[in-house]
Amino acid sequence: MSKSLDFLTEALRRLPGVGPKSAQRMAFHLLQHDREGAAMLSRALYQAVEAVHHCAMCNTFSELEVCELCSDPERDHALLCVVETPADQLMIEQTLTWKGLYFVLMGRLSPLDGIGPRDLHLEKLVNRAADGIVSEVVLATNFTNEGEATAHYISEMLKARGLKVSRLARGVPVGGELEYVDAGTIARAMLDRRSA
Repeated sequence: MSKSLDFLTEALRRLPGVGPKSAQRMAFHLLQHDREGAAMLSRALYQAVEAVHHCAMCNTFSELEVCELCSDPERDHALLCVVETPADQLMIEQTLTWKGLYFVLMGRLSPLDGIGPRDLHLEKLVNRAADGIVSEVVLATNFTNEGEATAHYISEMLKARGLKVSRLARGVPVGGELEYVDAGTIARAMLDRRSA
């Protein structure tokens, strides 16, 4: 095989859930049947990598310094929802039940994977939550072992600073990840949240 094809296959393997055979099939498909799609994918990836950064306030992906949600005067700036990923943020937004703002951790505590508190922008979260505007922080991390540990760690940190902290209700199944849960279940969990 050519070096360029090997490089493309290795690049595709970086996607979650894509093994060597799947990556090879994708590479062959793009080059054999959809060269225009391959070029479009290349341009889209380059543009996203160049243009998309983290919001200065909530840490989600944004092309602006402060994302549209954080800039929205209609949002309740006294409520802050902490999620693991932008996909989790999007799922909560789709429920149309949350009118506050967000903080996106871009991960969760996972000592086995070498992910500790410094890797989750927790100092930025504490500064945001203790800004004098936020009155409640809702922890909406996933109900996995790592998500629970992350929620507990953040809860203790914020409570020590006198902040009100709540956790999603157990409407979301244990072991479930928000981006795969239906919007109705997430809506019920958000409405029935409890103190952490």
